[in-house]
Amino acid sequence: MTSRVVVEADGGSRGNPGPAGCGAVVRDAESGAVLVERSIGLGIATNNAAEYQGLIAGLRAAAEVGAAEVEVRMDSKLVIEQMAGRWKVKHENLRPLAAEARRLVAGFERVDFEWVPRDRNAHADRLANQAMDEQAGAEQGHESARIRPSGWLGAHGTPTKVFLLRHGQTPMSVDRRYSGRGDVTLTELGERQVRAAGKRLAAMDGVITADGVAPVIASPLTRTRQTAQAVVDAIGGDLHLHDGLLETDFGDWEGLTFLETADQYPRLHREWLGDPTVRPPGGESLDEVFERVTTTRDDLLQRYAGRTIIVVSHVTPIKAFLRLALGVGPQLFYRLHLDLASLSIVEFYPDGNASVRLVNDISHWS
Repeated sequence: MTSRVVVEADGGSRGNPGPAGCGAVVRDAESGAVLVERSIGLGIATNNAAEYQGLIAGLRAAAEVGAAEVEVRMDSKLVIEQMAGRWKVKHENLRPLAAEARRLVAGFERVDFEWVPRDRNAHADRLANQAMDEQAGAEQGHESARIRPSGWLGAHGTPTKVFLLRHGQTPMSVDRRYSGRGDVTLTELGERQVRAAGKRLAAMDGVITADGVAPVIASPLTRTRQTAQAVVDAIGGDLHLHDGLLETDFGDWEGLTFLETADQYPRLHREWLGDPTVRPPGGESLDEVFERVTTTRDDLLQRYAGRTIIVVSHVTPIKAFLRLALGVGPQLFYRLHLDLASLSIVEFYPDGNASVRLVNDISHWS
């Protein structure tokens, strides 16, 4: 964790508006060492919008490394003066970007803004131009970073990026009880967990862009709706509910602890722990949950193709998403642990490939 950093940011557009990109560099304020680089294609945008996106990318990166104090250096007079409060944000399209930048600024103890000549912003300028080159190539129908194969995966096309967030703590999770369709609320700790998760998501690349914010899709149960609402409060946008994201129906086991279930249903419970076809009495099997989530995943990929979305659900459906992305068998259900309010990230490509980017991240708890 670095307490004080320098953010160098830039953005540009070939055509204004035209193929656009932004770049950002986060440096340790004392040593000057590069901590993070960002080079992001923005599709079609104006120069000023791209410059704001560079600032936003830099501030998010600074938050990710745990900075408390930030010195922002940019060669955009407009962005620096507007963020310093000396100029008004007159253009309607820039207002949501400026508001997002100010929201990120509020998360630090101190942020200073300094205008610098272009030659003192060469690193961020190079990253922005790299992103613009890729966007220009995509516009001309050539291979670019957005549409070329993804590294060793060989995946083609623009992926749908899915942030998978588990709900926060509930009284049932405190007591380690089976909690499926029972409608329980978050504890006070759970509420703090999900607020932290919302703040974390708001600072991550792709969640808030010039085109809007990532849709939030949640299981309709209260604990997931509360979690999803905390995310919406942090990023804006709308909340959508999807029954396919419901937790496993544990039937007669609902509300029982692990030991109580093992005591009352010794043979069946033992079989259920190793056989995904076994159902709890009156409930559904893990195979049935996996089939349901597969249909839900396909529905979301069709509806939000090529976009970034946030899915707020429960432990078993999230494991099912990860199993789909990894292309592995049902053993994953028994071997993967997911903490409350944990974040995982997967990308699904239109050619059927997938990439798992993050699993069970709870760094936002601290």
